[in-house]
Amino acid sequence: MRLLPLLLAASVLASAQPLDRLKANIERITRSVNAQWGIYVKCLETGEEIALNADQVMDTMSVIKIPLMVEAFRQMEEGKFRLSDRHTLKESEKRPGTGILRSLDEGAQVTIHDLVTLMNIVSDNTATDLLFDKVGGVEPVNRLMESYGLKSIRATGATSAWFAALRAAPGALEFHRAGKTPFGLSSARDMGRLLEKIKRGEAVSREASEKMMQAMRGQVYSTRLPKYVTGFRIPHKTGDFLPYIGNDVGVFESKERNIVVCVFTAKHEGIGAQLEDAIARIGEQIANYFTYR
Repeated sequence: MRLLPLLLAASVLASAQPLDRLKANIERITRSVNAQWGIYVKCLETGEEIALNADQVMDTMSVIKIPLMVEAFRQMEEGKFRLSDRHTLKESEKRPGTGILRSLDEGAQVTIHDLVTLMNIVSDNTATDLLFDKVGGVEPVNRLMESYGLKSIRATGATSAWFAALRAAPGALEFHRAGKTPFGLSSARDMGRLLEKIKRGEAVSREASEKMMQAMRGQVYSTRLPKYVTGFRIPHKTGDFLPYIGNDVGVFESKERNIVVCVFTAKHEGIGAQLEDAIARIGEQIANYFTYR
């Protein structure tokens, strides 16, 4: 009569051991780089999870553009504006940092679809601030995240405010160490839960969720999670303030498995490329595990 419970317990133990090895391999990679880490991994089919400092609230940098995108689609679902609506670019709207809109002539016309696309695939800061303006600032984004139960996710301001604070600081290192002006906040777990919601078609609507996934599938930066991965498509979003912060979050997609992966870092003062490569090696370990599992 006791054989079945014993067999079930043995089965659970056997299935846990490979996941423990994956977790140990990820921890080993994190120890190779002197940085603060927040990591969350979840396979949507099996429910397997890995959480390393996953509830620590960290600076998202441009990963906060995902919650902004979700709020934009929510407002479009309500009919407040459409993907096809056009905006005429003004010189005063151009922002420094990543993106291509700042290089276009004043008077260029872009659609909301263009803004969403550019904000995702090249992390365009001008497109980001235009979308913040369109949705009414950070508060609508934060209200939506709270309604989803993702209380650690908070938009903190437009890119223009972050760059202004950086320019006023004595230096980039001092600015980062002070930690007074994050560009977005979240735990790795909550951002992973948001990605899961999008992937499952539960963010705004199934149609809106698929459009958001499609936007992230166009990502052009591939030096982190996708770098050493084969057999998976990886819609993802990076966030940067190298060498101090290098983030990457996304979904490893295949016919058999869909794995949410969120990697946040901070307080790294070494070589940015080494931090990026450590994130890439974590992605490789995750892909290998779920390919051969």
